[in-house]
Amino acid sequence: MLCKEVMDILEENYPADYALDWDNVGLLVGRDDKEVRRIYVALDADDETIEAAVRWKADMLVTHHPMIFSGLKRINNLDFIGARILKLVQNDISCYAMHTNYDVLGMAELSGRKMSLEDPEVLEVTRDGEQPEGIGRVADLASPAPLREICWSVKDRFHLGAVKVFGDMDQPVSRIAISPGSGKSMIKAALDKKADVLITGDIDHHTGIDAVAQGLAVIDAGHYGIEHIFIEDVKEYLKEKLEGVEVKAAPVRHPFQIV
Repeated sequence: MLCKEVMDILEENYPADYALDWDNVGLLVGRDDKEVRRIYVALDADDETIEAAVRWKADMLVTHHPMIFSGLKRINNLDFIGARILKLVQNDISCYAMHTNYDVLGMAELSGRKMSLEDPEVLEVTRDGEQPEGIGRVADLASPAPLREICWSVKDRFHLGAVKVFGDMDQPVSRIAISPGSGKSMIKAALDKKADVLITGDIDHHTGIDAVAQGLAVIDAGHYGIEHIFIEDVKEYLKEKLEGVEVKAAPVRHPFQIV
């Protein structure tokens, strides 16, 4: 199977035109006519991931986050992005990213299911239509639960050692919003949707305390903490759709430690 055929299969479910306009998705490095027998799936195309793909003799690397966001004026080994590109090219590995298109068409629904949200609605609509699509999900709980119990649930369902919480741990939660990744920009949407808590990542001090002041608790589960669900989900999707191609998932490896 050629790389371009794998791309077509990915875009059957996750069309690139669902990506937000600031994003950079699709084939970022390599040849679309590359013959693909082995695909490595990871969240980021960092040095360790690329080295693992090389060792496994992967033909294609599929990631969530784009390795290249802004324009490059030169590609050489003196820059860490340039060095990664060279490593991929030297080993003839095509690198494909599916970022906000997957956020809209995969991550939002999947994260809602992980939290057992019933009849969820889109948190922030990015594509109107008969069935609106967008970032995140929000839904009412069958019965209220204290914020402390929601934290335990997040830790359990996303296999996390810890979460950071802004809000009163004893406050009742009746309505949950979840937005995987960096959720600072989703505070307003969560407030507009009358959520009691937003589960997300990358929340700084001022954003957190300001959210609480407006009546919204925040559970910061980390950017990687929620989004690592991409890896297994896309691996299973490709295994179901492809014949004669090996698909391997990168191990879940959090980029920092709490000590």
